[in-house]
Amino acid sequence: MYQGFLIKYAEIGVKGKNRYLFEDKLISRIEEVLRDVDGKFRVWKESGRIYAEAEGDYDYDGAIEALTRVFGITGICPMVQIADNGFADLCSHIIAHMRETYGERAYTFKVKARRARKNYPLDSQEMNSRIGEILLREFPNLKVDVHTPDIWVNVEIRARINIYTETIPGMGGMPLGTAGKAMLLLSGGIDSPVAGYMVSRRGVELEATYFHAPPYTSERAKEKVVELARLISRYTGPVKLHIVNFTDIQMYIYDQCPHEQLTILMRRYMMRIAERLARENGCLGLITGESIGQVASQTLQSLNATNAVCSLPVYRPVIAFDKQEIVDVALRINTYETSILPYEDCCTTFVAKHPVTKPNLASIEKSEQKLTGQIEQMVAEAIETAEVVIAQS
Repeated sequence: MYQGFLIKYAEIGVKGKNRYLFEDKLISRIEEVLRDVDGKFRVWKESGRIYAEAEGDYDYDGAIEALTRVFGITGICPMVQIADNGFADLCSHIIAHMRETYGERAYTFKVKARRARKNYPLDSQEMNSRIGEILLREFPNLKVDVHTPDIWVNVEIRARINIYTETIPGMGGMPLGTAGKAMLLLSGGIDSPVAGYMVSRRGVELEATYFHAPPYTSERAKEKVVELARLISRYTGPVKLHIVNFTDIQMYIYDQCPHEQLTILMRRYMMRIAERLARENGCLGLITGESIGQVASQTLQSLNATNAVCSLPVYRPVIAFDKQEIVDVALRINTYETSILPYEDCCTTFVAKHPVTKPNLASIEKSEQKLTGQIEQMVAEAIETAEVVIAQS
């Protein structure tokens, strides 16, 4: 019944002369996700509207599912599009659409006509009134409700005429690739996949770094993180995942430094490595899933100590979230069940019995002086030997 979809956006509409750049990125992403859907689609734009038009039969449910994962879309409207063959022909199409979609059941409605083409002989108010009268006459069970109708009957008069009665909510945000690229520190926990998703929702492309510590962390732990990267790639596009062997660095710090500072010191070296990988790959910042006070390494003092080694900005989108708020997002994007699989990462394997919660930066830097130039060689080797996986759905 539907030839395709009318795609609505919000924030893009307030852009100035560069709006076409955002529209073109959104079109590219729509084309990308629809390639995996049965059917062939033509995606094009027309003054404030984007269309995904099917060329023949297609998988309707698959198309809807794909489009609801595209950042920048606020509404997906299954659409009947017709040529302008006069008002009587328009009304016959509306009646056929209503009968096929809703049958004879009782519901309230309101007609919302929009005349983008001003040479149409009827104005919007006249169309609202006349179409409403015809529908009431054709369907005795219908009633008009101008405030909270069950169904909005939308009619848009453009070069062609769009008819739609349903708007499926989209993801919102900004089109992928309109805001640069950042490096996500991805662990096997709940928080970091959510953080990556949230930053990407603002148009940022993602790469990711995972710190692996065999034999203390298993191959299953690594597979779990690859799977998390694959799950978020359904929204963010393919994720280039750098898997860094952190064992030697971790053990060296463990042997040379106070154990209560171990988590902070490890975290500082993770940030250093992630930043170097970020710079090598054109990323403009780091992303972490840290939330104030959640664990010892996420107090303000601890965050200050880890931030001190970075010159790139560190983005923490869940910094003020409660754990349940993070879990809610993880459930929505389908990463939660994978995140809670019982395979520990290197952050949870070497945890001191009494980790420092308010580290003094000068004391942390003094402890690092015990690490000779050997650690720089370890860092260089860890970066050079990092395994790269392209995670995609």
